Amino acid sequence: MLDFDFLCGRETPSVAGIINPGSEGFQKLFFGQEEIVIPVHATIEAACAAHPTADVFINFASYGSAVGSSMSALKQPTIRVVAITAEGVPESDTKQLIACARANNKVVIGPATVGCIQAGAFKTGDTAGTTHNIIHCKLYRPGSVGFVSKSGGMSNELYNSIASVTDGIYEAIVIGGDIYPDSTLSDHVLRFNNIPQIKMMVVLGELGGYDEYSLVEALKQGKVSKPVVAWVSGTSAPLFKSEVQFGHAGAKSGGELESPQAKNQTLRDAGAVVPTSYETFEAAIKETFDKLVEEGKISPIREITPRPIPEDLISAIKSGKVRAPTHIISTISDERGEEQCFGGVSMSSIVEKGYGVGGVISLLWFKRSLPLYCTQFIEMCIMLCADHGPCASGAHNTIVTARAGKDLISSLVSGLLTIGPRFGGAIDDAARYFKDAHDRGLTPDEFVEGMKKEGIRVPGIGHRVKNRDRKDKRVELLQKFARTHFPSVKYMEYAVEVEAYTLQKANNLILNVDGAIGSLFLDLFAGSGMFSKQEIDEIVEIGYLNGFFVLARSIGLIGWDIMGGHTLHVFSESNELRINPPPNKNYVTSPPLITITHS
Repeated sequence: MLDFDFLCGRETPSVAGIINPGSEGFQKLFFGQEEIVIPVHATIEAACAAHPTADVFINFASYGSAVGSSMSALKQPTIRVVAITAEGVPESDTKQLIACARANNKVVIGPATVGCIQAGAFKTGDTAGTTHNIIHCKLYRPGSVGFVSKSGGMSNELYNSIASVTDGIYEAIVIGGDIYPDSTLSDHVLRFNNIPQIKMMVVLGELGGYDEYSLVEALKQGKVSKPVVAWVSGTSAPLFKSEVQFGHAGAKSGGELESPQAKNQTLRDAGAVVPTSYETFEAAIKETFDKLVEEGKISPIREITPRPIPEDLISAIKSGKVRAPTHIISTISDERGEEQCFGGVSMSSIVEKGYGVGGVISLLWFKRSLPLYCTQFIEMCIMLCADHGPCASGAHNTIVTARAGKDLISSLVSGLLTIGPRFGGAIDDAARYFKDAHDRGLTPDEFVEGMKKEGIRVPGIGHRVKNRDRKDKRVELLQKFARTHFPSVKYMEYAVEVEAYTLQKANNLILNVDGAIGSLFLDLFAGSGMFSKQEIDEIVEIGYLNGFFVLARSIGLIGWDIMGGHTLHVFSESNELRINPPPNKNYVTSPPLITITHS
């Protein structure tokens, strides 16, 4: 509908709003090349109040709810026309709609209509089909013919025929093929008769029912002053031995008066132009139109070129008309084949060759298959950093969030958000500063004193609990593994020299696990021979290494959510969040301080 509006040269869309029961907001759609938003309303009443100038209600609801919503629309003072697309509406409900429409002086098109169209102005529903067909049938500008049909499918055939032999359609209505259409063929013919721009009418009826006879009466009574070319389809019905039901509910052979032959003859006798067969229908339309032109009742219409409808990008790409750049380039994973690949290695190979978690990380994070000692080191880092007890800030937040009734993801994220320079987020900074100092040839004292002058704490140095006499066992395990398996540990040894200097200042200024991991990853990159200097600098600069702590600690935080937050390892048996004051500690009552006690 919006494409038709644009094609016809409308400056604004004909669609004022959309009704989606229970939902409000906006729907984003294209109007030409411009994206527009159409308001979405929850009720018919709200939509009519918001758009008082909109007077056509198009009901796309199924037969189960079409009647109730159509009745509501008919009762709105701003609505003049209701179009109902649903098929299968019960006849009793249709009769109620007819009564309501007449009582309120409204027009109902349908049920089972594909819509209607006023050429060059607007259309409702799917009538006229594709944009190509609309252009071919010259529906982008008004002609001189009014057309009404029971059949939606046949209406497209007639659009083409009328456009081929006349100056085109001014207005076309499909009333639907139910037994009791809410508006009849004669209703619209009489309305067309009062529209000055319409010079002739074309009517397509069908076997079954008596609707065409109301048109016969109008013709006999002289209510129709313009030429009517009509045809009632289904003339093959007598060839069948039994009663025939065609596609529509109302299209079935009944008594003699319901037959196409009787209807066509009666229309012919009443003054309508009725051809001898459907094959000559188009010729009859042409003859009638040409006669009106000769009489000077129809003036030639100036042809216009419709605005081109921009093609959607997806269809244009499929047809090979355009090429579009990709938005994402994947160099680590490819799911397009028979099985997923990580870094060019198939899932089968990853499993069969025992890549392990470290191997998968090397493929996805570093885009290469690292040596076994490297992947073992990665897995070692993940294991050693998986958890550090409930009093670490991340675990604390996770437990409190879980006990507050939040889900696992929310609890995990609340813990991860605490990662920073003072909790697990110093790996990158430690690697960055150790690498810079080592590569510039600074002695440990020059490095430490230089950092002090700049007011920067040395990342990777210092621990709240551990000290010279009680070092972090995780650091010792990492150093032992590296000295055994790494080709070179120059950055780690530099970090150890820095530790020796800082221990002269305070007993707890030891190399912590962040500093150990940061320095050892530098040795891994440099010693493996698989990373260029530029790549190492880039990895350190963009913050890859903190990802190892995030990955590892997620394991522990999930554990605290499940075990610490939702079972009773930390809190009492009550489901309530408890504040447990630790023994031998002062605490401030405002703001409240939530603490966790553990053995």
